[in-house]
Amino acid sequence: MSIIRAILAMVLGLLATLALAVPGYAGHPADARRGRPVVVELFTSQGCSSCPPADAFLGQLAQRHDILALSLPVTYWDMLGWKDTLASEADTSRQKAYAQMMGRGGVYTPQIIVDGATDVIGSREQAVEAAITARIGDMQSIPVDLNANRQVVHIAVGAGDGSDREATIWMFRVLPQATVSIHDGENSGRTITYHNVVRQIRAIGIWKGRPLALDLPRSDTGAGHDGIAVVLQLDSGHGRIVGAAMLDHLDTDSGR
Repeated sequence: MSIIRAILAMVLGLLATLALAVPGYAGHPADARRGRPVVVELFTSQGCSSCPPADAFLGQLAQRHDILALSLPVTYWDMLGWKDTLASEADTSRQKAYAQMMGRGGVYTPQIIVDGATDVIGSREQAVEAAITARIGDMQSIPVDLNANRQVVHIAVGAGDGSDREATIWMFRVLPQATVSIHDGENSGRTITYHNVVRQIRAIGIWKGRPLALDLPRSDTGAGHDGIAVVLQLDSGHGRIVGAAMLDHLDTDSGR
């Protein structure tokens, strides 16, 4: 019996090793099935007292290879005593466009948008996980490939199935991490770390169902920013996401 148990243990160990060797595997069963990460956007603010738990949760999501997690600090809390040092009007405008597209009466923080399809209170981890799981089982995946060299960032978008609508190609400039000491407002006295902070949003093209290649000069990707994400999105750029990829660091030559 001990010999059988030993053999069984060896087989299980071998299977685990093989699983870890599969490209794209990161401890999440969905990785081997999916062709792209699920995009999770957190709209947050340094002036929002209910946001820090959602900020920490996004940091956990950012470690997963089956998720492209983005933090988008908004500006409308700035009037309450502390001006968010990372916020931009572009982030605020994107959140308002989502609210209009989804028929919501207004915006709030912390709000998470999952793949452009579902909005969830960002601190409700189980609800966010459920929305991610639901999207994995029902999402389109148009191939998006990113790679960079010293001169350009190359973006290649694959073909659809012939029934696809036009989609906006967004490029996000992303700061992997920023730690901020907050001196006033609702979070006064706290030091909070933000992950995958969006520093600029830019529409770089329209995809019409056919393969498309773009080469962007490195200077266009933003000096001082360590990564970029490219998102393919329906309905004038604020509907369902159908393709996504990210280069965590522009000195690498592969994306996820």
